Amino acid sequence: MFWDNVAGVYDLFVNVVNRRTHSQLRSIVSGLVGPGDRVLECACGTGMLSLVIAEKCEFLTATDFAPGMLKRAEKNCSALSNIRFETADITKLPYPDGSFDKVVAGNVIHLLDEPLKALGELDRVCRPGGLLIIPTYMNRDNAGNTNGFASAVGKAGADFKRQFTVNSYRQFFREAGYKDVKISVAEGRIPCAVAVMQKKEV
Repeated sequence: MFWDNVAGVYDLFVNVVNRRTHSQLRSIVSGLVGPGDRVLECACGTGMLSLVIAEKCEFLTATDFAPGMLKRAEKNCSALSNIRFETADITKLPYPDGSFDKVVAGNVIHLLDEPLKALGELDRVCRPGGLLIIPTYMNRDNAGNTNGFASAVGKAGADFKRQFTVNSYRQFFREAGYKDVKISVAEGRIPCAVAVMQKKEV
C-alpha cells in the first residue's frame, strides 16, 4: 500500500515541504475543538492533527486505514494519554450513531473512490449539533491548473481521485446537502481548504 510505504518519510512532507500550510491548518483545526469534546479523527496519518486535537479535547479516537501510518502516529503522539489509535475504513466506520462531538477527516476526501459514502459515515457518527471538520488539499488553482508538486506526488502513487479548487470543494458539499458550509484556507505550497459543517439537530 502506497501510504504504508511512505509513512516513514511523510513527516518530512508535513514539517518541511508543506510546513507553512500545515502550521496554519493546525491552528484552524485546534480552534474548532473544545475541552469537553469527544473527537473522532479519520485518516490521521502520522498524527499531524492528532497532536493539536488531543491537546484541546477530552478524548480523541484517531483512525487510519494504513497500519504504517498509525504506528508512526502512535510514536509521534506518545506523550499524550487521551488518544486511542485504531484501524478503520472511513466508508464503514465501526462506531454507533452520534458517538462524537466533533468529527475530523483530514486530507482524504480527494483520495477516495466513494467520497459521498465516506461523508455519510462521518455525518452518521457525529452527534446532532456537532461539527464535521474536513480539511482537503487544493490540487488545482482557481484557473484550473494542477499544482506541480501535487501532480508529482500523484504520479508517485498517491492516486488523487479528485482535484479541487476552493469553489469546487464548497460545491461538493452543497451538492451533498450541506447548504451552510464554512471554508477557511491554509495557504502554502499545497494549500488546504478546511470545510466546517454543523450537523442538523434532530
